Amino acid sequence: MKILLTNDDGIDAPGITALAGVLEENGHDIIIVAPDKEQSATSHSITLHEPLRLHERGKNRYALTGSPADCAIMAEKIVLKEPPDLVISGINGGQNMGEDVLYSGTVAAALEAMFLGFRAMAVSLASYSNQKFETAAYFVNKLLQDGLHELIEKNEIFNINIPNVEINEIAGIRITEVGHRKYQDFVKEQLDPRGRKIYWIGGGAPVWDRNGNSDFKAISEKFVSVTPIRPSFSRKSSIPKLEKWVNENKS
Repeated sequence: MKILLTNDDGIDAPGITALAGVLEENGHDIIIVAPDKEQSATSHSITLHEPLRLHERGKNRYALTGSPADCAIMAEKIVLKEPPDLVISGINGGQNMGEDVLYSGTVAAALEAMFLGFRAMAVSLASYSNQKFETAAYFVNKLLQDGLHELIEKNEIFNINIPNVEINEIAGIRITEVGHRKYQDFVKEQLDPRGRKIYWIGGGAPVWDRNGNSDFKAISEKFVSVTPIRPSFSRKSSIPKLEKWVNENKS
């Protein structure tokens, strides 16, 4: 297959490097268009107020001075000579589950590819330390061999999270829903060298909801989590009560 790879960790990140290597070893044609530097948590931002620069980093490797969503756009408009069979965003270093899918540049790049008419998936390794990208790359290739990408429909992507364990420790594959998480100490206050207050958004490890069919539960039980996502924010169940309110308050 012709596969476009992108990410939000940057073109030199170990995740995208590992994935490209495994996919090329298995006969896929790979083109990479990725940010030239770290772009994590940039969500679906696009660059409107400054120019973008595209730098060649070798055969079929391009680094962009922009966001992950910019990378998908530039790939489609400038780099690709023909449409790819699949777009994969990742492998991200760290999970993208629960509400984090809204902040994730990894997920956003896949969504932008979807908007452009391509089948797309986002892939993340669920750990920030001692990362086993070889496990994630192995299972991405296996999922493609088994035809998972062929099930991606229009207006959806697959968000895939992979446990950070050895290949033989993976319990299986589970189809999941987006779960819920809560971070602790979300804003940290510190002092700069001159004694002035500064703030960091972040904090301690998140509390995961491991109930039901959540992506968090699957990862905690060492399953690969596959979550179909579509960008629809309408809460249709609330429309009747709002229509009733409008009718009751007509002047």
